[in-house]
Amino acid sequence: MKDTSAPAAVSWRELLSPEHAGAAIVLAVGVLVGAINIYLASSLLPTAVADIGGADFYAWNMTIYLVAMVIATMLVSRFLARWGGVGAYLLGFGVFLVGSLACAVSPVMPVLLAGRGVQGLGAGLLSGLGFAAVRSALPQRLWTRGNALMSAMYGVGNFVGPALGGLFAQFGGWRMAFVTMAVIAAVCGLLVPRVLPRGERGGARAPVPVVSLLLVTAATAAVSVAGVLSGAAAMAVGIAVALLLVAVFVAHERRSELRVFPRTTYRPGSPLKWLYLTLALLAFGVAVESFLPLFGQRLGGLAPAVAGFLGAAISLGWSATQLVSSSAVKERTIGRLRMLGPLLLALGFLVQGLLQRQDAPVWLVLVWVPVLFIAGAGIGLAYPHLSVAVMSSTQDPEEGGRAAAAIATVTSLSIAFGTAVAGALVNLGGSSMLDAARYMLFGFAIICALGAVTARVAARTSSLVSADQSGR
Repeated sequence: MKDTSAPAAVSWRELLSPEHAGAAIVLAVGVLVGAINIYLASSLLPTAVADIGGADFYAWNMTIYLVAMVIATMLVSRFLARWGGVGAYLLGFGVFLVGSLACAVSPVMPVLLAGRGVQGLGAGLLSGLGFAAVRSALPQRLWTRGNALMSAMYGVGNFVGPALGGLFAQFGGWRMAFVTMAVIAAVCGLLVPRVLPRGERGGARAPVPVVSLLLVTAATAAVSVAGVLSGAAAMAVGIAVALLLVAVFVAHERRSELRVFPRTTYRPGSPLKWLYLTLALLAFGVAVESFLPLFGQRLGGLAPAVAGFLGAAISLGWSATQLVSSSAVKERTIGRLRMLGPLLLALGFLVQGLLQRQDAPVWLVLVWVPVLFIAGAGIGLAYPHLSVAVMSSTQDPEEGGRAAAAIATVTSLSIAFGTAVAGALVNLGGSSMLDAARYMLFGFAIICALGAVTARVAARTSSLVSADQSGR
């Protein structure tokens, strides 16, 4: 069997050449608009509430968006089978555009939240399509670079979203922020037929795994609601319910003919489930960013704007590092990066926890930034190579597309879980912000370190599968 784990060495120049640049940009922007809008509305919401009211619905902004996003990522392979790459992308950008315009003209908060739900559906479809369409839009030698570029968009979006939202809110133009997102979607939609291959378009409608869809939706809703509950006990119950629903989802998928994840995921001896778990544990760590600005203000005395940039340090480390780490092509080097990534992420959180002080001096606060950058670098080292390993896990185009699309599902679901767990750990600190910071950072260090274990198991399982196939 041909080894696809170590693609040939290529440069960024080839990915961004006239032949591939259009496709790469559309794929990347599709992921970027979804990532930006995770936090964009959070920055705009105080201004929007002052304009249209609805403070009681404040916490539902993120919940509705994330639930819709996860739902859409699970339907990507069905849309691809039904409408092909171009049709599915046009649908994704179209839905996102409609949702953005609905948010822009919202007269009351319930309409804004409905618009956020439609936005989330479009964003989830675009995020999943980005990873799935790499297989058809780019040659295999560019998969690692393409995945690095798209996953970097999550980091860029986590940085740009709050900054862009804050900028529009400062000048009272919260509606124009959503109009801007709609314009971007319209421009990308116009480019889609020009730069993307149409792909195969099936005549029959692919069946929808309704039970799997409902279970993951319920799990996402439960963990998202847990993230906005008051009290550690209530959060813990919400997280436990979500985990139980995920367990029921896995049990159902193992037996069902209609599933979200490819069949290979549930086969004994398959490395795919361990690859997904490693990706999930890396994405889980991104949720720390939601609380870093709070620690920066309360412990370091930073101004809100400066504290916001502190929260983006992890995303910057993630984005910058993977653009470099994607150059690795040797199988042994790639295997080490997959295991080193989670360890570096966990080490960064551990050191950051040790550096927390009440009324921290300026020099110590300055040290926090490179530590968080290094933590984010752990994600960047491993994420693109794990993504390519998932995409290369099968030679079946349909199953391969489903495996790739599920990367976005795993990422979105894991960020939602991470946000809820972070909130529960922060609540354990009670009135002490220092204790809250340490509980969260040390807890995430322990959880994210498990990614090195799952990466090791994935590597060992892959070796056994390769040896078995070579012996046949």
